[in-house]
Amino acid sequence: MIIDLPLEELEEYKPPRTEQSDFDVFWKETLEEARAFPLNPSFESIDYGLRFIETYDVSFSGFDNQLIRAWLLLPMEREDPLPCVVEYIGYGGGRGFPVDWLFWSNFGFANLIMDTRGQGSSWLVGDTPDRNTAGTSPHVPGFLTNGITDPYNYYYRRLFTDAVRAVETARIHPAIDGERIAVTGASQGGGISLAVAGLDEHISVVMPDVPFLCHYKRATEITNEAPYSEIVAYCKTHRDKVDQVFETLSYFDAVNFSARSKADAMFSVALMDAICPPSTIFAAYNHYAGKKSIKVWEYNNHEGGQSFQHLEQVKFLHKTWL
Repeated sequence: MIIDLPLEELEEYKPPRTEQSDFDVFWKETLEEARAFPLNPSFESIDYGLRFIETYDVSFSGFDNQLIRAWLLLPMEREDPLPCVVEYIGYGGGRGFPVDWLFWSNFGFANLIMDTRGQGSSWLVGDTPDRNTAGTSPHVPGFLTNGITDPYNYYYRRLFTDAVRAVETARIHPAIDGERIAVTGASQGGGISLAVAGLDEHISVVMPDVPFLCHYKRATEITNEAPYSEIVAYCKTHRDKVDQVFETLSYFDAVNFSARSKADAMFSVALMDAICPPSTIFAAYNHYAGKKSIKVWEYNNHEGGQSFQHLEQVKFLHKTWL
């Protein structure tokens, strides 16, 4: 059933943004700290038996000079340089195996899939640990409240920085056209892609699919579903830290990154999605600063459009780039 506002109201839903006055300084300094270390990209050819796809085991320096893993898939028959889709993974998942990511390369695109630090034990295996040198604070099991009382120690500061560095890694590979890079992902991956598009002005296209990490406060008020329920559980126990929690989250809200992105954007939203409620996604969409469109899946939950959406994304990239 419809769990949020009617579509007519969603299309006009544009709540005030909540970013702190030092939002841009915070992220400028964060990325400068990461870039003080060499990127150290490594592309190791690896054979998984794929007959038409070249596969590379990738590593690079992410947040705090920590090693981040990824895959790079390239079509064997190609004319370099290729446009590239940098892909981020949904909550709890890791990079898995190359056979899990054959979609984009079979359409003729380069595809870099970033592993998600500390995740990769819920539904798809990961290989990158989360090393937090500042130590951990009390938090609800999961990742959403890890370090949530301090933006400098918050988990997503590390992850968003990794994601920007993943794009920088893709640009270095000689088979990739650094001017034609799209960022995408579903759920958490969609939220990460919006953050990266807001932090890297050279991103050409962003395709957030039913994005998570948008408009946190409203999400906690209208859904009991995980992962937003992790924030609710934390605030239920830490009653004295509610304001501090949402101040921290304002540095990581995709709504605020959307207002800073000029890449061509194609969003998706599912009107029966109780995990990422439609109004949270429309808040990001309606604040988005660049050229944009949104695909609405009226009768779907968090699965969204799945293959229907993926094929729409292919058409969008062909129209934009080719």
